[in-house]
Amino acid sequence: MNSATQKGSSITLLGTGLIGMFYALAVNGSRGRDRIRSVFSRSAERAKTFAGEWDIAHHTGDLETAVRHPDTDMVIIGLPNHLHEECVRLAAEAGKGVLCTKPLGRTAAEARRMLDMAEQAGVFHGYLEDLVYTPKTLKAIRSVREGALGDILWVRSRETHPGPHSAWFWDIEQAGGGALIDMGCHTIEIVRNFVGKNNRPVEVMCWADTLVHPVEAEDHGVALIRFESGAVGQIEVSWAFRGGMDLRDEVAGTEGTIWLNHWLRTGFEMFTSGETGSYVAEKVETPSGWLFPVGDEPKALGYTDMFEDMFEAAEAGREPMETFYDGYVVNAVLDACYKSAKSRRWEPVELDDWRAEKPHPRVAPVAREADGQVIIKEEVLPDGSRRRILKNRETGEITQVMVK
Repeated sequence: MNSATQKGSSITLLGTGLIGMFYALAVNGSRGRDRIRSVFSRSAERAKTFAGEWDIAHHTGDLETAVRHPDTDMVIIGLPNHLHEECVRLAAEAGKGVLCTKPLGRTAAEARRMLDMAEQAGVFHGYLEDLVYTPKTLKAIRSVREGALGDILWVRSRETHPGPHSAWFWDIEQAGGGALIDMGCHTIEIVRNFVGKNNRPVEVMCWADTLVHPVEAEDHGVALIRFESGAVGQIEVSWAFRGGMDLRDEVAGTEGTIWLNHWLRTGFEMFTSGETGSYVAEKVETPSGWLFPVGDEPKALGYTDMFEDMFEAAEAGREPMETFYDGYVVNAVLDACYKSAKSRRWEPVELDDWRAEKPHPRVAPVAREADGQVIIKEEVLPDGSRRRILKNRETGEITQVMVK
């Protein structure tokens, strides 16, 4: 690989859709020294237009030409899911670093092949899972890792909106699924970052169905993911939520709780008659009424911090926060979700390659004692008195007493 230097990364961007636009915004506005030198689109005319809009010197409708461009050392994949594996193969063969949008593959087997290609070629690889890089999420993850919430017991991650922008998302063969693979990949990796990436996902119970849209892919899904620590992740996705895009996370631990709302309550509220019909924020359904604009969308959605991490990791010779291995684990969990949705029972998460050095410790109750009995709970009542719930170690009897 032509390793990135302090001069920044020279980039081939594959894809000129909505995600390509966000990637260009983030790359150009991030560190100030990384540049997109070549852009590919499946439409040569669109590639030309995009190159003009973003001042990119080279544009092409030929994928291999774009990847092998002699002036670039990093490839960013922003194309439909069914094209990811071929793009990674070309980048690995060219000896170039490769960053791939979510999900890494349509299945765990596909993702594993992509991981193997990158590792065997010895090229830098990063998994572009932007929603774990939002400023709120990064700060919340730091708090959890510093022990602010104690042992993590339960994480809920929700992403719902009125449906994706491009036609290929709705095609089950190109995408590999529906709302689960589109947005479940986000929510699963958010959960993993909070419970700990060395905390093995063990099994999944999932419901998925097509309730609104006339397509084969599911437009709704809910899943529970059980981890070896005993913690549970709860993910919720929908392509039929009305009112914009709902991005929320909740984290509960033995010592605290975190609530995050990333999109519908941004701290920026505006009422308008909608006469101008101007853009407000991604997935907003109407240009009128009370709206919740977003000041800096690439920053708020995590793109800016994501690319800073990727390029700085490439320069430093370290792994980024999100690698192809993370993408592979996410795909394995998604595979289990789809199996469970069909079988209607708990399904194991099948990971041929689990890289945690040792098992994650199980969450265990911490027992305090009073007068030889175990304290289950202690609380202050409305009148100021204090009640203690106790368990007798020998008999198991549970009693309550008032404490002075």
